[in-house]
Amino acid sequence: MYVGTLSFDLLLGDVRSLKEKRSIVRPIVADLQRKYPVSAAEVDHMDLYRRAGIGLAMVSGDAGHLSDVLDRCERLVAGRPEVELLSVRRRFHGDDD
Repeated sequence: MYVGTLSFDLLLGDVRSLKEKRSIVRPIVADLQRKYPVSAAEVDHMDLYRRAGIGLAMVSGDAGHLSDVLDRCERLVAGRPEVELLSVRRRFHGDDD
């Protein structure tokens, strides 16, 4: 069994309220969950208007499949024009951990 996680640190565009922030972050989280078999949520910078942290996790029996899905999730978030991807942290846990 393998567990993979991604943590995204995002800078949002011209956002002036938490309501505007939610209108940007929620669709990203929903797209990740709809397109890929992952669990995703906003996990950091909850009180800041222009910053967001999104975390996701996936469990798989195949390390190659897990890595491929994480790559696709990263490309999806990086390709969103309304956010700037500041950093991504990837963690991979296998049976040996």
